[in-house]
Amino acid sequence: MRVKICGVNDPDAFRTAAEAGADLAGFVFFPPSPRAVSPGQAARLAALAPDGPERVGLFVDAEDAAIAAVLAAVRLDVLQLHGGETPDRVAAIRARFGLRVMKAVGVATRAEAEAAVARYGPVADLMMFDAKPPPGAPLPGGNAVPIDWTILRGLDVPVPWLLAGGLTPANVAQAIAASGAPGVDVSSGVERARGVKDPGLIRAFIAAARGA
Repeated sequence: MRVKICGVNDPDAFRTAAEAGADLAGFVFFPPSPRAVSPGQAARLAALAPDGPERVGLFVDAEDAAIAAVLAAVRLDVLQLHGGETPDRVAAIRARFGLRVMKAVGVATRAEAEAAVARYGPVADLMMFDAKPPPGAPLPGGNAVPIDWTILRGLDVPVPWLLAGGLTPANVAQAIAASGAPGVDVSSGVERARGVKDPGLIRAFIAAARGA
């Protein structure tokens, strides 16, 4: 079970994620998000645990120049594309930067999940299935909205994938059992206030996911 803690933006959260055994830590490079960090902030956080979780950079419809500016400041292991990037754009980013690419997609039905796999499975290294943002929501993710976990059960995905959307320490085990997810992603579900991570919730989430 792979666990990703996303929206990490302070030292306590990063240290806790590393010490509790998170596989991936996500830095949000999308200014409208309350969890956003600058490239310099991300570099300082990553330096706290050089051998810690894999570093994931979250981008939303970013231009090459913006991605390059981040990579000039901080080493990332995975580029997470959380916008409306087309399969061609995903492939281009992967080729341009030589890093693994995770494509996040919002789904509400089994048919939408299958269509997403058909589109992005051939070009992405990883996929993430998230809830669709509520109408008018300013953020593509991190909205604490769950999906119907059962629509993903038995889905034939050719790459490793993560389940996201409204997960918490209290429901993650149930979500894993219902979806068959091999990995999970959490952001708002381990926060004590919007954009502020809670170390205790991070530890509880990782323990619950691993115990599922």
